[in-house]
Amino acid sequence: MEPQYVSSTLSFLKAMGITKPVPQNCNTYDFYSDILRNCLKVDHIQRGQITCTFTVKPPLEFFKSLHGGALAAVVELVSVDCARTVVVEDKEIFLGEISLACLSGAMQNTELQVNGLVVKSGRNVTVVLLEFKQKKTGKLTYTARASFYNLPVSRL
Repeated sequence: MEPQYVSSTLSFLKAMGITKPVPQNCNTYDFYSDILRNCLKVDHIQRGQITCTFTVKPPLEFFKSLHGGALAAVVELVSVDCARTVVVEDKEIFLGEISLACLSGAMQNTELQVNGLVVKSGRNVTVVLLEFKQKKTGKLTYTARASFYNLPVSRL
């Protein structure tokens, strides 16, 4: 490799903090889930629908906008909760697919209203749609769709 490319890559990684040690509290079980739970507040739940408030905090941003991986984690958390409002308790559900559309970015401390809606719930599949809108302006920021497979629990 060209030395200039190696040098610029190393500089980028150092600027991103690759040489800093990982803090001890980051090595605890469920660390990332705890971060998400601190940013997410459930406002309303009813059968087939859920509404939450999600605040973009510094650990979840990357280049001054919500990190895509953090967005996917929030989509999974909220859509599982939404699907659970219609899928009976004796069935296990597992995530089959997530589809995300990023229409704009959410900057630090932006409050987003997350609306989840079950659009299909059959014997084997449940589909949830999510919309992320900025609370201040009502601007649609992200949309997502999550598909779940429903499995009956074996009775042995």
